[in-house]
Amino acid sequence: MPAEQKKSGTEGPTGTKPISMKPLGSTDRKAQSGEGMDRVFAKKKQPLKWLAYGAVAMGAAYFIFTMVQDAQGGRSFKVPASRLVVSSVSEGTFEDFIPVRGRVTPLKTLYLDAIEGGRVERIMVEDGAALKKGDLIVELSNSNLQVSFTANETRVTEQLNNLRTQELALERTRLGHKRSLVDINYQIKTLTRQAIRERDLFETGAITRTRLDDTEDSLEYQINLREITLESQTTDARLQEDQLRFLRSSGERLEQSIVVARRNLDSLNVRAPVDGKLSGFNVEIGQSIPRGNRLGQIDDPDNYKLTANIDEFYLGRVDLGQAATFERTGINYAMRISKIYPQVNNGQFVVDFVFNGAQPTGIRRGQTIQTRLTLGDATKAKLIPNGAFFQDTGGNWVFVVSEDGSQAVKRSVRLGRRNARFIEVLDGLEVGERVVTSPYTSFVEMDRLKLGSD
Repeated sequence: MPAEQKKSGTEGPTGTKPISMKPLGSTDRKAQSGEGMDRVFAKKKQPLKWLAYGAVAMGAAYFIFTMVQDAQGGRSFKVPASRLVVSSVSEGTFEDFIPVRGRVTPLKTLYLDAIEGGRVERIMVEDGAALKKGDLIVELSNSNLQVSFTANETRVTEQLNNLRTQELALERTRLGHKRSLVDINYQIKTLTRQAIRERDLFETGAITRTRLDDTEDSLEYQINLREITLESQTTDARLQEDQLRFLRSSGERLEQSIVVARRNLDSLNVRAPVDGKLSGFNVEIGQSIPRGNRLGQIDDPDNYKLTANIDEFYLGRVDLGQAATFERTGINYAMRISKIYPQVNNGQFVVDFVFNGAQPTGIRRGQTIQTRLTLGDATKAKLIPNGAFFQDTGGNWVFVVSEDGSQAVKRSVRLGRRNARFIEVLDGLEVGERVVTSPYTSFVEMDRLKLGSD
């Protein structure tokens, strides 16, 4: 059979298989090979698959849209609006003051230090006692100091005796020169009279020329001797004056050293140098006190000052003499800054306040008092409430809430003075705008906040 006939025997003109006319029960070799089992099935539709593809495409489009928006608006952070404190910019009077909490301390304090170390022998008063100047507080003993004082006193006494001996010798020399001048003047006066008489006698021939010459030579010798003695006396007097001045100065220094040594010995008996109240005094009998060790302090019992810590932010705005007020029982007490300690510790520096006039009654050492330190005059200004955001931004920028409240955008601002309640707005904000004033710690690196519900 030709090839075309074989092919048409398997498929009809329409491409379908012809119906077999073989009798029932007959077998076909091709059917046994499995060729008759191939069937054509219609493809089923899958709508869920296409829906999934559509959802993924929409999600990708939304993600891309969100990324584009974030790229245009900077880094963003979603935060519930209930977690933020939002405040409005207002206009009002800015009072330039800061609240300061001060601690009551004595106006004057004198510290008691052991000038010389020693062993505690007797305790005369207790801590907290009211003292008068000169009252004995504690007695110390120091055998080494006592022995050293005795030896020094003996040595100084010997040196003083030597100085006195030298001074006496100089005085004797001065008196010897004076005595010599007296004798010379007497000899000159006597020889002068004798020479006058002998000249008269020589003219009458009563004496010889030799005798007259001897008298005149003796007179000339005494005159020359007086000149030399006077010159020597002048030189010795000048040198003696310098030496006496040195000896007296040395003697005074030696005597002063004895006074100091005796004062150090007396310092073993510790006395109150001024009137006041003893505090910080805690020693026991038999205790060894090192030299220079602090025994306690004496405080002014009637006059006080306030010592306060102020944030270093205000260091450049605080000066001596600035006024502060303190209210107690309805009465305002005026104070001023008397001392500023420039050292900054833990972000704070210390100042002392003193009362301008009468101080309040009933205050005690260690008590804390709330005061108001005035930094400047009150002025009209745009204000925002003082909040924790300032510590995170330094006042250089804030998050400003949009009108619809859906987001808060970072904005550069210029802030000025601040007190306990408000911060002065210099530039960057308008009255009525809303600002996030709560802490920015969680999103300080963000550029935009998306405000949502909880």
